[in-house]
Amino acid sequence: MIKAVCSKGKDITSEVSEVGARAAYFLIFDDKKLVNAIKNPFSSGGGGAGYSAAEMLSDEGVKMVISGKVGPNMVTALKDKGMTYREVHGVSAEKAAEILLD
Repeated sequence: MIKAVCSKGKDITSEVSEVGARAAYFLIFDDKKLVNAIKNPFSSGGGGAGYSAAEMLSDEGVKMVISGKVGPNMVTALKDKGMTYREVHGVSAEKAAEILLD
């Protein structure tokens, strides 16, 4: 399963972000392997970040989003795309991907 970890940084040791759609990076994991690090173009700016981020991650083939917190707009958008989410706190992106095995 392809997962996206909302992250404070661009590598696997970066901490899981406490914000979902406004995270600095989305780290894409296939199984437990990092396959892509995407600088989040929606990390600042106006409204609609949850919907836009969900659309982008869906286009990347992501099935699950992992974040410290997932806001209500992103939750709705993820559900509309057939994606799931989990909230995880205080761990690295790599650890979050390992914890939530397929």
